[in-house]
Amino acid sequence: MLHLCPNPATFRAPAMYRTHSCHQLRPADIGQSVTLAGWVNTNRDQGGVIFVDLRDREGVTQIVFRSEENADATVHAHKLRSEDVIQITGKVAARLPGTENAKLATGAIEIIATDLKVLNKADVPPFPLDDPKVNEDLRLEYRYLDLRTDHMQRNLKLRHRIVKATRDYLDDAGFLEIETPVLSNPTPEGARDFLVPSRLNPGTFYALPQAPQQYKQLLQVAGLEKYFQIARCFRDEDLRADRQPEFTQIDVEASFITDVEIQTLIEGMLKRIFKEARGVDIPTPFPRMTYADAMNRFGSDKPDLRFGLELVDLADIFKESGFKVFRSVADSGGVIKALNAKGAAALLSKEQLKKWEEWVKTEFGAKGLAYIKWSEGGEWESPIVKFFSDAEKKALAERMGFAAGDVLFFGADMKLEAVAEVLGRVRLRCADILGLLAAKKDELNFLWVVDFPLLAFSPEDNHWVAVHHPFTRPKAEDMPALEAGEYAKVRAVAYDVVLNGVELGGGSIRIHEKDLQTKMFEVLGVGPEEQQLKFAHLLRAFSFGAPPHGGIALGLDRLVMLAVGAESIREVIAFPKNNRGCDLMTHSPVEVDFKQLREVYISSTAKKN
Repeated sequence: MLHLCPNPATFRAPAMYRTHSCHQLRPADIGQSVTLAGWVNTNRDQGGVIFVDLRDREGVTQIVFRSEENADATVHAHKLRSEDVIQITGKVAARLPGTENAKLATGAIEIIATDLKVLNKADVPPFPLDDPKVNEDLRLEYRYLDLRTDHMQRNLKLRHRIVKATRDYLDDAGFLEIETPVLSNPTPEGARDFLVPSRLNPGTFYALPQAPQQYKQLLQVAGLEKYFQIARCFRDEDLRADRQPEFTQIDVEASFITDVEIQTLIEGMLKRIFKEARGVDIPTPFPRMTYADAMNRFGSDKPDLRFGLELVDLADIFKESGFKVFRSVADSGGVIKALNAKGAAALLSKEQLKKWEEWVKTEFGAKGLAYIKWSEGGEWESPIVKFFSDAEKKALAERMGFAAGDVLFFGADMKLEAVAEVLGRVRLRCADILGLLAAKKDELNFLWVVDFPLLAFSPEDNHWVAVHHPFTRPKAEDMPALEAGEYAKVRAVAYDVVLNGVELGGGSIRIHEKDLQTKMFEVLGVGPEEQQLKFAHLLRAFSFGAPPHGGIALGLDRLVMLAVGAESIREVIAFPKNNRGCDLMTHSPVEVDFKQLREVYISSTAKKN
């Protein structure tokens, strides 16, 4: 049916809910008649004159109701409560001298209301929206109210700007945004897959993607050359502050590109993101550090370089020590390291040091945490110091810069990773109690960690596993070690970008040859039959002229979390799960009835609570 346009001479547009936002009006608008709409933020009765702070997404404007302007509207304004939705019409006026609010962009003006319309009344909210100490579970249960708060709206606006800056930057660089499937095959990404039963193919399952890894590589085989995606990913893993079962990553892949070119591309992208989103200029290029150097010096493959507290090698000092624990490790070519928490002696009592020892035992399975505390009175306090010779004490003090008021923490093991795991976490705890980051909370310290190991031996699985993923390329100079089976010596063309001790993302140059990929699968214990079952499509694609390619994926949620200074990615996701993987607002996950299970050929053995 054809709808004709109304006669322009008689057509009237419907009345607008508002002519301006609650952030928009300034002294230049004084005298203008305006209409605003939004939520009642506060309502104050000042001797018969009602002052309402009206809030929308953009800001707050003060509305004044006086009986001489509209007695009926003033009576109704007196009954308004927080979170009522209203529409007002009135004139912009200057605030009286001395009543201006410098904290508001609109603080020099107010609206003298001539009309009020209540669009929706609100129940009393379950928590004060301006209270930062509200229990998180309550916030998540009423997330739609929590999202009205200033800090959550600010966070989501910044997230939008970061996504937009990312898209604009990669578009300018010639990248195409291409979507990849959400229903796919299970992938070897290191975490459990979320499985989705197929009704049309009984007994079979899709997996939700942990990452679009194979698809983005296949796009390179397809000749698209430059791909990116703001990709939704899913991992069924234990949760913490920077993990969610569903998350978003900035996924990038390109052909005929080197690792240095990818790193330069991402540095430019992050520079643009922080400039457009926060108005901050970050210096480039970022410093680079090898994995081996990061682990040796900081006990972490994502070191926070905003403070020192470096780990120092001590094995040579204890080669003839009377302390048998250190002596045996030194004799066997193991690792002995220590860090000096300068000035920590006054902050750590013996009871607290015992708690730290229990912490490393429980958290890391360590046998203990050796320490020496140099009291202000000049004594070395430690259960192990009685085993040290005077020469060892002197050498230790000189190398560590050990002085009164300091505490030394030691780690000793045959493997660097075991020592680094403990001392790396102790280093962070020391920085916290010493307040080393208090003055640097706004500092942005970017770093590339490069030359990761390609493989690591898993005692639990009793075979070698990929440190990143099975498609990561070995460094050319380490190929002889790979062929010789010396897998611990093989490094990967892999790189992580780190910000303030948090891994923002990781990537690598990929394997693009069928024979090398087959070899990698064999090293990982994936036999020919399993290769054909899980990876036939990829191996077949590599046989049709796959170009050299590589890429990277950055965690968008973590990036936004760091940009806004939040402690958890739940603060930058509109509708997150809690730390038990539950959505308290919609009460998911939920049980489903027998009929729904029968349709997908599944029976449940779980017991109902």
